[in-house]
Amino acid sequence: MSNLSDVFKSKRKALIAYVTVGYPDIEATLAVVPLLARSGCDIIELGIPFSDPLADGITIQNASHQALQNGVTVQKCLEIAGRASKQVQTPLVFMTYYNPVLNFGLEIFCESCHKAGVAGLIIPDLPPEEGGELETRTAEQNMDLIYLVAPNSTADRVKLVAERSRGFIYLVSLTGVTGARSSVSADLSDFVKRVRTTAKQPLCVGFGISTAEQAARVAGLVDGVIIGSKIIQMMEADPSLKTVGEFVQEVRKALDRI
Repeated sequence: MSNLSDVFKSKRKALIAYVTVGYPDIEATLAVVPLLARSGCDIIELGIPFSDPLADGITIQNASHQALQNGVTVQKCLEIAGRASKQVQTPLVFMTYYNPVLNFGLEIFCESCHKAGVAGLIIPDLPPEEGGELETRTAEQNMDLIYLVAPNSTADRVKLVAERSRGFIYLVSLTGVTGARSSVSADLSDFVKRVRTTAKQPLCVGFGISTAEQAARVAGLVDGVIIGSKIIQMMEADPSLKTVGEFVQEVRKALDRI
């Protein structure tokens, strides 16, 4: 299993892709993961579907709903991650919400993640003030627990995330939910500078990036970019995944020109 910190040791900007496990079906997930790796992704987020995805916009909400309708469970996501990790060297990270993890059991979930080759967890609704036990369980399995900060996060919250986040810090580019957007927040530069004064970890920006040009603009400020909704939309429109591969390659080239 790759350590997430290894991704950021070079000067190459990290490209992180998100897909919902089981959307539009399980075979699509198993096909898209190696495609993303071949096309230039440095980390792949696997979204565990949840019935109440508060941080997600309509695209990922619909993908989660469809995956749940397909019978995708936490256990099934672990099985799929285990199969995918044997196909790629690219680190895999689960993105989910705290309720499914808590119901599964923190200790057994983290043990199962480690066995499946999962390198880290992103849990948008878990504040660092309440993450102590999961931090302990992930550390026991040599996994990273990645926290999020938003533009409206207080100085105290940014400081706490900087003390506790492992692997990287996930910067939410705007106040709101996930989803492809036509522009990047004009305040992003100031937000990044504010976090940089406190945090030593790599910073990666997600929420709203939908073009190679946007990705390059954002990557000029941070260590990596995260793209999810745009990829989900392409998977829906083109089941062959050809456009997904072409898009990711385009983004990779744009990042490499920085």
